[in-house]
Amino acid sequence: MTSILQLVFVPNILKVEQYSEVVAKEDVVYFTLCCTVFFTLLFILNIGLDPMVQAAMARPRVPEERGAGMPRRRRGMASVMANRRAQPEERPEPDQCKDTSNASETKQNMAPTAKIGAKKQRKLEEKQAKKAQREAEMEEREERRKMQELRDQEKKQEEERERQMELKQEEAERRAKEEQERREEEEYQKLKAEFVIEDQGEAEQLTEDQSRNLLQEFIQYIENSKVVLLEDLASHFEMRTQDAIKRVQELLADGLLTGVIDDRGKFISITPDELESVAQFIRQRGRVSISELAQASNRLIRLTPEGTVTV
Repeated sequence: MTSILQLVFVPNILKVEQYSEVVAKEDVVYFTLCCTVFFTLLFILNIGLDPMVQAAMARPRVPEERGAGMPRRRRGMASVMANRRAQPEERPEPDQCKDTSNASETKQNMAPTAKIGAKKQRKLEEKQAKKAQREAEMEEREERRKMQELRDQEKKQEEERERQMELKQEEAERRAKEEQERREEEEYQKLKAEFVIEDQGEAEQLTEDQSRNLLQEFIQYIENSKVVLLEDLASHFEMRTQDAIKRVQELLADGLLTGVIDDRGKFISITPDELESVAQFIRQRGRVSISELAQASNRLIRLTPEGTVTV
């Protein structure tokens, strides 16, 4: 019985084991085929996403004729494209190209500086800084020099103007003094011709010094008297009244005497200081009435002879 069973089932069991091995081999082959298809599709998709590869694939390949002796075109472009696909790069835009070129030029310009050592570069910068400082100091000194020259020139011009003004003032004073001396000389000559002293019935003419002293005495007498009758003045100097009036008018015109002659024949002498006091009063008050001016004149102008005490 056992042998019969072995004869029946053993061959079947062997067939089943062989069939299982065949099925396992087919599964492995099928799995390998699926993986191959998957990676192939993935490779194709990557090629489609690469713009450079698309551009290369879009361009139709033009057959080129190779001349005699020319080298054969390089093969293996697929591997080159695969390497490029592994490291994709974006096509640079025109502005980026310009920036890249400018950056390269800047790097080229900076290359010599970069080659210089840090210590040497620092010394060069210090040297340039010292040079700039020296130039700034020179410009500052030049500016100060110009300003000093300008101030000196203005000072000289001011001194020259002051000197010219002093010369003009001295010239005016000299002319005024000469004019005063000329008028005094004329008055002296007139007075010399008019003053006569009678001695023993004969007229003796005064000497030059006596006449000059007599003129000063005449003026001093009027100023000291302050208010004098012209008749008394003529009698005091032994002159005619008409001659005394004429002499006083000439002295007033020449500026040797200041004052006024009233309608009663009196001469009121007023000094320059008193006139200045009255003028100062008018300037301070502005508009002044006649009564106020009369009151101020009585207060500012002395009408009594010198040495007289007013009660």
